[in-house]
Amino acid sequence: MADYMLFLYDNPEDFAQFSPEEIQAIIAKYGAWAEDLEKRGKLLGGDKLTDGEGRVLRNAGGSVRLTDGPFSETKEILGGYFKIQAESYDEAVAIARTCPHLEFEATVEIRRTDLT
Repeated sequence: MADYMLFLYDNPEDFAQFSPEEIQAIIAKYGAWAEDLEKRGKLLGGDKLTDGEGRVLRNAGGSVRLTDGPFSETKEILGGYFKIQAESYDEAVAIARTCPHLEFEATVEIRRTDLT
């Protein structure tokens, strides 16, 4: 069994349209999804990342620059992650397809973390 990271990208402005009650229902949906994965022995962890905070280090010609981040040319940011276990990329994709994040026209990137 391999470990996979599910990186959740979204535009935080897209969630501004929801009322506090709707946001709580969305959070509950993610919680129920994670709880189901945990019961099935697939969930290893996960967290929501703070919107708009972070730091980026870049090596440019031997000089390391520090910038506030995570900012890029796109409006989509890495908003959170889940670490799961799956037998293959196919199973990881099947798990990711059930993630509530996809209901919001957002992006889920799947990356394998172990090479054994």
